[in-house]
Amino acid sequence: MNLKTGYEQQPAGATKRFCQFLKLNPNTLEQYKFWHNSRNIWKEIPEGIRKAGILNMEIYVVNDMAFMIVETPLDFDWDEAFARLATYERQAEWETFVSAFQETEGGKRSEEKWQLMERIFAL
Repeated sequence: MNLKTGYEQQPAGATKRFCQFLKLNPNTLEQYKFWHNSRNIWKEIPEGIRKAGILNMEIYVVNDMAFMIVETPLDFDWDEAFARLATYERQAEWETFVSAFQETEGGKRSEEKWQLMERIFAL
């Protein structure tokens, strides 16, 4: 894959963007990538993400770091949406499952593991 060709985007109108990072277990990186491939991810996970109000979510990996971009409507409430997401089918099971590939304490919800990032520049 040539990373210099970029990734096409379909503008969704006015949105909010959240960026997060997470340290991955370097010994299980390929498994983490495998389970996040659209062919392998449990179907309930993207369904729940959309149901929680998230328009788009992307995860990028470099070395042992994962970087996530979350795009939402302008009226999106982070705490309320992630509290709902945690109640959806198989979500808690998924978080426990992927914890094996992450350098984080098991049993935590997604928003407790991923660290929000501060934007320091925009063009």
